[in-house]
Amino acid sequence: MRQDGFRAEEIDTNRPHPARIYDYLLGGKDNYKVDVQAGEQLAAAAPEVRIGLRANRAFLQRAVRYVVRSGVRQILDVGTGLPTSPNVHEIADEEAPDVRIAYVDNDPIVKTHADALLSRSGATSIVLADLRDPRAIVDHPDVRRVIDFDEPVALLLAAVLHFLTDAENPQQVVTTLRDALPAGSFLVLSHATGDFADRSEAQAIYNKATATLNLRSRSEVEHFFDGFELVEPGLAQVPFWRPDSPPPDRSGEIGFYGGVARKAG
Repeated sequence: MRQDGFRAEEIDTNRPHPARIYDYLLGGKDNYKVDVQAGEQLAAAAPEVRIGLRANRAFLQRAVRYVVRSGVRQILDVGTGLPTSPNVHEIADEEAPDVRIAYVDNDPIVKTHADALLSRSGATSIVLADLRDPRAIVDHPDVRRVIDFDEPVALLLAAVLHFLTDAENPQQVVTTLRDALPAGSFLVLSHATGDFADRSEAQAIYNKATATLNLRSRSEVEHFFDGFELVEPGLAQVPFWRPDSPPPDRSGEIGFYGGVARKAG
């Protein structure tokens, strides 16, 4: 049986998958034994990881509210991962009920769970596609069904680019997506870094997963915003990007940068 070009036997449950590790560390249940084991190893290698993932999720929520309040009514969420409440569409709905959202992920299991849980009919699409082929994402009919690229779009790349190696040219991936967006669009991006601690042991755990972890420095992450104008406070550790509550303990150790930027006319 094939679904969106994938056969059921191509769903790999023998190796950890980043989305399912993330789900486990956030307290979810949509994961397998291999993901639990990898998550526990990751927490031992990087004790702040659970705090960091929650802070990244909170950053995403604040960023979505910001772009919707800025007038955007379309969101393209690439690398969405397993549904985690509040989901992006739930956050957007609180601000404006007319926001349209295209979720994109390359894991068939993610799409299966999303199809079962998300039912906003014509306002949302769930697309199985790979960030490594950004043109296919932009041209996908189920993306085009809800996203009008003649109107401003908020592109979400939350905790996903660090799963692309340098050889997979993440800069060109972002450039291709950026060039598809009209003026007034936004980029919401977060990315893991080793700037605040040696996380080589954490990287080694992902070497056994379906995607490697590629930590990048502040300057490297900033380059992903080329062609956009960062909004205040610029690129920051995720707990410190426009916080709406006191940052959690150990926030200074959190190895995630986050930022929001607007594409000027």
